[in-house]
Amino acid sequence: METPRTTVVEPEPSYYTAEMVRALNEAEEGSTRYECVYGELFVTPGPGEPHQFTAGEIYSRLKQYVQAERLDAVVYFAPADITWGRDDVLVQPDVFVVPREMAREARRAGRFAPVHHLLLAIEVVSPNSRMRDRFAKRRLYQDRGVPTYWTADPSARTVEVWTPDAHFPRIERERLAWHPEGAGEPLVITLADLFAEP
Repeated sequence: METPRTTVVEPEPSYYTAEMVRALNEAEEGSTRYECVYGELFVTPGPGEPHQFTAGEIYSRLKQYVQAERLDAVVYFAPADITWGRDDVLVQPDVFVVPREMAREARRAGRFAPVHHLLLAIEVVSPNSRMRDRFAKRRLYQDRGVPTYWTADPSARTVEVWTPDAHFPRIERERLAWHPEGAGEPLVITLADLFAEP
């Protein structure tokens, strides 16, 4: 009688680090996004067309606005690792704005340097990411003092606006405004245009 073979299965880590998540992202080469918030692993499949279209529209409008207002800031599109220098955090907001000096530091470092101050973070929610974007990641952005956090929902055609001290979001259904320090005029985005079919 043949002796059964034993298969050793490594247990999944119960607490993920930024380094572990970077290794997962490098192995996947972009088809799946891995993030961790205070050690909890989040896995999001590759984005669909509504997600990409919405994120692209927000990025484009923000970039034009930052340039037109001559703000000392840079707009980024995911992926870019944001850790705030913590070993148990690594997130990749869909779109975000940082002070220009942080962008310079990243270029000098040859990779995205630890971010200590986001001016604006945006997540475009999907059925797979809705809960973590609205709760775990939102609490992280609030903890880190991000002045404004948007969760844009293409299926509901709404945007939740969060600030660090908010217990509940302001839900925008018609228009979205952002007026950062140093800007003469606010950026105003009509949601009917933002969520229009491409």
